Amino acid sequence: MNLALLRSRWSYLRAQVSKTTRRDDAEDLLHDAWVRMAERAAAVDNAEAFLVRSAANGGWDAYRRERREPDSGVLTEHQVAAVRDDLPLQDEALIARHRLERLLAGIDQLSPRTREVFLMHRLDGRKHRQIAAELRISQSAVEKHVAKAVEILTDWMENW
Repeated sequence: MNLALLRSRWSYLRAQVSKTTRRDDAEDLLHDAWVRMAERAAAVDNAEAFLVRSAANGGWDAYRRERREPDSGVLTEHQVAAVRDDLPLQDEALIARHRLERLLAGIDQLSPRTREVFLMHRLDGRKHRQIAAELRISQSAVEKHVAKAVEILTDWMENW
């Protein structure tokens, strides 16, 4: 059967599945049947009959499963994990990107030595004494460069 014809008859098929199964999830059952039909290697002679029968079978399977394992209304940890999206919201990601760009521009405003010391300390995670030994400056000078960078960048970010 032509896919365009099946699409045009989708609401009819959904009504058939709903009537046959008396379930609220007829649309989902029909969609699952559609996917099963699309994954089949062999062609289906009567696509409408296959879809309705397959969706009805899925509904009956779900009914038996629900009778065996009644839904308490409380989601299990596994169910929550299956639908949880840990990615930040789009607006949060956009704001974070803009803040990072602002911070990078602020770091570019630092003097070369202060920037070098600050990045060695904050980015590379080196201790003040390691930086002092590598750059051949006092540990006090390293502390002052880091403090100066933090002060400048704090003002830079707050006055945005």
